[in-house]
Formats: sequence, C-alpha cells, structure tokens
Amino acid sequence: MSKISDAFLKEKAFIAFVTGGDPTLDMTVELVVGMAEAGADIVEIGIPFSDPIAEGEVIQRANLRALDAGASVVGIFDAVRRIRKRTRVPIVFLTYLNPVFRYGYDEFFAECADAGVDGIIVPDAPFEEQGEFKPFARKHGVDVISLISPTSEGRIAKIAAEADGYIYLVSSMGVTGVRSSISADVPGIVASVRRASNAPVAVGFGISTPEQACGISRVADGVIVGSAIVKIVEEHGEDSLAPVKDYVRTMKRALSKGI
Repeated sequence: MSKISDAFLKEKAFIAFVTGGDPTLDMTVELVVGMAEAGADIVEIGIPFSDPIAEGEVIQRANLRALDAGASVVGIFDAVRRIRKRTRVPIVFLTYLNPVFRYGYDEFFAECADAGVDGIIVPDAPFEEQGEFKPFARKHGVDVISLISPTSEGRIAKIAAEADGYIYLVSSMGVTGVRSSISADVPGIVASVRRASNAPVAVGFGISTPEQACGISRVADGVIVGSAIVKIVEEHGEDSLAPVKDYVRTMKRALSKGI
C-alpha cells in the first residue's frame, strides 16, 4: 500500500490543491506546510503550464501568475524538497504531459522520487495512453492517479481495476471551478468503481463549501478542493496563509464531523 492510499485508512480524506509558484515558490512551501498542519491529508501541487485545458478561469490565472513570476519544473522540485524538510504529507503533482515529456519520463519520475513526490495526475493523458509514461512512474514508486468522469461509462471498471493511489472522480463536465451544485451521479459512479476495485475514490471539480464536502463524503472516500483555495490565494497573495489554513480547517471539520 502506498503512502497516498494510507491517507484514506482512518477517515475521509481532504485533498487540497495549490498552483506551484503562485504567488511565489516561497509561498507555495508555506501554503503546503500550512495546509498539512490545518488538516489536509494530501496536497496536490499544480505545475504551471501555458495551456491548462482542464482548468477554469481561476486556476488559469494562477498558472499565468506563476509563470510570470518565473516558476519552473526545476523550481517546483526544489520547493518540494524544502517542503519535505517540514512535513510528510503525501504530495501529488498535477501536470500536463508536455512538461513531463520534455523533462524526459525516466528523469522526471526519478526526480519525483528523490524530491518526495508521491503521485501524479496528467489530465490530458487518457487512461489508454498512460502506458507511455506509467512504467517509469512505477519504476520510481510514483502513483499515477487516474480520472473518471461522467462520460467514462463502460471504461470505469477497467480504469478502476488498474488504479494507483486513488481515483479522481470528476464531479461535473467542463473545466475546474466553484459550482453551486454537482451534476454527476456521484453515488452511481462510485458504486461502479467499488464493483471493480478497492481503490479510494476522491471527488473533485466544483466543490467549495462544507455542505458540499459533507454530502460527497457520505458516498466517496475523499474530497478534492482546488479553485476555492486558489481563489483565496488570488485575493490575499502573500497574506493568504492564514485564510487558507482557516478554510482547510473548516472543510476538514466538515468531513470529520459531518459539519
């Protein structure tokens, strides 16, 4: 069992997302450490990319801010090494395939292992194409997190059966962003996953409130929140640590105590 899977053993997992380098790499270090202290069970760090096709406006802007501030793959690896001196919270990279390909698959995943990255999500690589890089990830002990969406249908069982770490269930069609309601049949999709695999299921895309998190946690193993946290960072910049930690505490409490 991987360190990521271990995060789901005791209770419902809260997975927090930040864009690496937004507003600075120093703040990324502080935010990841702070969110872990506030109760985040796993932290996803987005590697900024110029064409983040799965992201809504909030995270798109964060990508541009980070790139404008000079964030790079090398710089984010360095930030992870600094984070690892202060916390052992599981870290998952969210990145597009191009930066990994350009770095070199074996070199990238070797660097993940050396820095302390536990998993990776590549939203523009369909499950059927993960074979291009997954052997290198497994060689270096990095979980490749697969996504399942409301349109996955007949592919759900196959994706679930081969899952590493956890399954990222996309709760709504379209790009990331805060939503007032969740459109997918989350209970039905989770049931389909359960029939094929024991892998934990974490639900993301659009979740922002304690009420939404609590409702999702009744059927899933974890909740992923990205845009709501990135929005706080956008609003507060270098002063975002305290409000982000307050938000994470509130969301984790909703999962732990049912609000």
